[in-house]
Formats: sequence, structure tokens, C-alpha cells
Amino acid sequence: MKSSLVLLVLAAAAGLVQAQATPSISGKWKIHTSMVQESDSTCTFTQAGTELTGACDGDNGKFNITGKVDGNKVTWSFKTDYNGSPLTVSYQGTLESDSKISGSSLVEEMSIGGDFTAVRDSETPAK
Repeated sequence: MKSSLVLLVLAAAAGLVQAQATPSISGKWKIHTSMVQESDSTCTFTQAGTELTGACDGDNGKFNITGKVDGNKVTWSFKTDYNGSPLTVSYQGTLESDSKISGSSLVEEMSIGGDFTAVRDSETPAK
């Protein structure tokens, strides 16, 4: 009986650690990016485990994104084009709280970098 209780407690603790290791960023976020110029977009993220998918809609159009969440590290990217040339825009950030992500952005093909800040849309509760 005692060993069953100990195993139950250890299993619960392991589950709690796993739940804390991968926070959910699913929901709507407002992204402000500063590169060559400043732009704003609204992204809706869907997280399944460490995989991230979704769509962003903003000053430069609407794009489907793919990415990952690893602990408090969040990355995503999307494909677009500029004057017919394909581009990949990537974001690497740190989840600072359940409602803020900040980090760097990069247009890989042009080696143009910048910074971004994302805040969870106040109309979308944290999960």
C-alpha cells in the first residue's frame, strides 16, 4: 500500500513537471515587429505538445506559420515573397510570462534582422 502511494505521488509530480515544462501559447497574440520598418500583426497559435501551427494576419498580409515550443523558448516561421522572390521570415523568442513573448526576427534570404514583442490578446484567456 505504501509503495503504491509513493508511486502515485511520483507519477503525479512527473506529470506536473512535464506540464510546467511546456506552457501553452494557444490563442490569439498581437505581434509588434521592428525590422527595416515597424509592423503589427495578429497571430492565432495552436499548440499540440511542442508543435506550433497557426496563422498571422497583419500589415504585410496573411500567412500560415509552423513552429515549436520548447520550455519557455518559442520559434515560428512563415514563407512569403517580395517582388516574386521567395522569403522565409522566422521568429525566435522567450516566453516571459503567460501573456508576453519577446525575441528576434529574421528574413533569412536577405539577412535582415529585428526584434519583436508579442502580447496575448486580452480577449483570449490564457490556457
